[in-house]
Amino acid sequence: MTRQAEIYDTTLRDGTQGMGVSPTPGEKLRVARLLDELGVHFIEGGWPGANPKDDEFFERAKTELRLERATLVAFGSTRRPRGRVSDDAQLQALLRADTDFVCIVGKSWDRHVLKALDTSLEDGLAMVGESIEFLRERGKRVFFDAEHFFDGYRGNREYALAVVETAARAGAERIVLCDTNGGTLPHQVADTVRTVAERVDTALGVHFHNDSGCAVANTVLAFQAGATQLQVCVNGYGERTGNADLCSVVPNLTLKLGVDTIPAEGVGMLHSTAHRVAEIMGKPVEPNRPYVGSAAFAHKAGLHTSGLARLEGAYEHIDPKLVGNSATMLVSELMGRSTVLSMASRNGWELDPATAQALVERVKTLEAEGYQFEAAEGSLELLVRGETGGYEDPFETLGVEVRSGTGPDGEVVAVAELRLRIGGGEVTVTAKAPNGPVDALDRALREALRPTHPEVDGLRLVDFKVRDLDSSDGTAARVRVLVETSDGYTSWGTVGVHRNIIQASWLALSDGIKVGLVRARERSAV
Repeated sequence: MTRQAEIYDTTLRDGTQGMGVSPTPGEKLRVARLLDELGVHFIEGGWPGANPKDDEFFERAKTELRLERATLVAFGSTRRPRGRVSDDAQLQALLRADTDFVCIVGKSWDRHVLKALDTSLEDGLAMVGESIEFLRERGKRVFFDAEHFFDGYRGNREYALAVVETAARAGAERIVLCDTNGGTLPHQVADTVRTVAERVDTALGVHFHNDSGCAVANTVLAFQAGATQLQVCVNGYGERTGNADLCSVVPNLTLKLGVDTIPAEGVGMLHSTAHRVAEIMGKPVEPNRPYVGSAAFAHKAGLHTSGLARLEGAYEHIDPKLVGNSATMLVSELMGRSTVLSMASRNGWELDPATAQALVERVKTLEAEGYQFEAAEGSLELLVRGETGGYEDPFETLGVEVRSGTGPDGEVVAVAELRLRIGGGEVTVTAKAPNGPVDALDRALREALRPTHPEVDGLRLVDFKVRDLDSSDGTAARVRVLVETSDGYTSWGTVGVHRNIIQASWLALSDGIKVGLVRARERSAV
């Protein structure tokens, strides 16, 4: 019988400890719903009592969160050193969270017990056992995270094992071996997990950080060695270099090893879920993120793209569609006509070889001028669509004017005026914005499009980058602006190049909106 991996997502707790990630309680509720839809088994919602946002999340979850597949877990710690469980504030906060399952963390490295907690090893064991018993007596089902277990096991094996044995005797339903510093290498994982499994009958879990770049590999090896619960984060979010990435662990186990993880339809939703969570968390998916990144199945070199045109999957380790992603042919000076023809064919666009070759030459010319299409697949899409029959731009730019000024109170306000042709008619709009010229342009464009293209409100600018291309020219240098736009399900890049940074920004911004509107129009027509 095939063993099933238990997927325990800690994006909403450990994932929020990463740099640049700070979701609101409402945003955490939205992510929890996505994780439930994906089909994970447990969702660690946060640490009640640690901060007001997590307290609000658990309070709102009681009435606003209806999970169909997953189970919500509250995270906390054991009682204080030399304290009593009956009046421990942290344990009381866990009870107030009102979840059936709780996960508590305790020290398993003797060095931390003696130095960080400044208590005895005996008290360290009592902290674990008493806390688990206290929670179980009050109806909670308890998981135990053995913090710094792998380091503790190497430093004082018997004490680390005594900690997990104490947790097992106290009634913990899962004992999770944590590589808190992220320094454990793959060859150290299997023997450690097997040794623990021989000492306790309780089901084991693992929690790996990625400081050595081994979190995903270690998680897979731990499962093969006998661990059941795998603690992961979407997109590898987490403290320092992050945690084991759910979006890699799940397909590695399911697609390559035949292990049951999440429902089959959930595996096919990994790409869209990764990007939707990224948008909510305000931290875009890295392009080279395995399986779900925009570059995960991107091909640039002429040999590779030519091979793929003749043999599907020639340079891909899986079919991208299995995780909801798709292959991308990057257009650059390295590509050939087959790349463009393949891209057009995959999207159902009619393009003859002569037109494809002309596009190749056009792209090469643009790249010589400073354009770069590797991260601007949206701009490339518009170039190809423009050469196919029946394509119509959602709007045409007739004029752009931007000015910025400072009022007597020191407040800076930008004003953008746009003249556009939309659906055969001319539209002129003016918009003010406190956040600069690009914000003003974005607001003006949306105001102009909203009456005829209400779907524009579903598009969001999620990243904006500027690069100086000719630094030796000083203020006359050309700049390249890269914009990433999202519709909440996926994202795309667009590019603009000009000596005027406002014009470069407008080219990239407007192309991003055009791509979103065209795709929305095609979806509604299906």
